[in-house]
Amino acid sequence: MNNNRCRFFRAIVLFLSAFIVACSADIDDYSQSGPEFQLFDYFSGQHTAWGMIQDYRLKQTRRFEVALRGEVKGEELTLHEDFVFDDGETMTRVWRITRQSDGHYLGQADDIVGTALGREQGNALHWQYDFLIEQDGSKTQVTFDDWLYRQDEKHVFNVTSIRKWGIEVGRLTLFFQKHD
Repeated sequence: MNNNRCRFFRAIVLFLSAFIVACSADIDDYSQSGPEFQLFDYFSGQHTAWGMIQDYRLKQTRRFEVALRGEVKGEELTLHEDFVFDDGETMTRVWRITRQSDGHYLGQADDIVGTALGREQGNALHWQYDFLIEQDGSKTQVTFDDWLYRQDEKHVFNVTSIRKWGIEVGRLTLFFQKHD
């Protein structure tokens, strides 16, 4: 491919990336919505979640169920997630989430690249992080743009855009239910 074509395609990718970011929702849009998300309060204790992954055409590619257990100690939430996928695969992830000031959070897990950045406002929580997906024996880094919405005391919806080079390549949808 010649230099002019490379520059042209780079310009298109940059433009589309900037356009996608500019059209994104802003967490401050949810400041007056309730109930308040309260990440540590909601994810403390036992939960079950059900989810699906869709490709860029919105075709469902996987389904899964997750058993979650959250423990809060001071300003840190440890969230254990045990996944069972529709093909029988199992996976465990442990999040270590630290509460910062003004509704900000930092999160780490083994398959997260660097640190996840989160912020809550009203009934919404917005997480952004890079994630390593293992597929066909190789790992690919993608960006997760997570939006979680607290519905009531027991229920949270999670909609995630999965991006590679700024282009949406998939979606993840989850529904959480807190146990008594």
